[in-house]
Amino acid sequence: MIKFLLMVNKQGQTRLSKYYEQVELGKRAALEADVVRGCLARRKEECSFVEYKDYKLVYRQYAALFVVVGITENENELSIYELVHNFVEVLDKYFSRVIMFNLDKVHIILDEMILNGHIVETNKNRILAPLLALDKMAES
Repeated sequence: MIKFLLMVNKQGQTRLSKYYEQVELGKRAALEADVVRGCLARRKEECSFVEYKDYKLVYRQYAALFVVVGITENENELSIYELVHNFVEVLDKYFSRVIMFNLDKVHIILDEMILNGHIVETNKNRILAPLLALDKMAES
């Protein structure tokens, strides 16, 4: 099961966080700081799977952006690794450039892909269908 997803820049600033289990706000900041510090400190040659407390972390770097996913012990790391890549491809397909000014739409994309910590959709066209419908309604 997916416990959380973070998008972080190279400076360690969280740009997006989505939690699929209840975590107190005070603990979130500490969790994010530890997770980000651990992932940013790793070299490119090292594995993208890290053990951290009760989680396994799966992360991928895209230019100056890191996507980090915290999962349970029984979740398949490779499927999550591919999910991250699929997520970034969907973002790339929908947004022409700037993602950070459209975080509400990024959350919609995540909600289409992941429900209660479980992957529910990977088809790019079906993931983007609700956003495209909203865009069409906004134009008219």
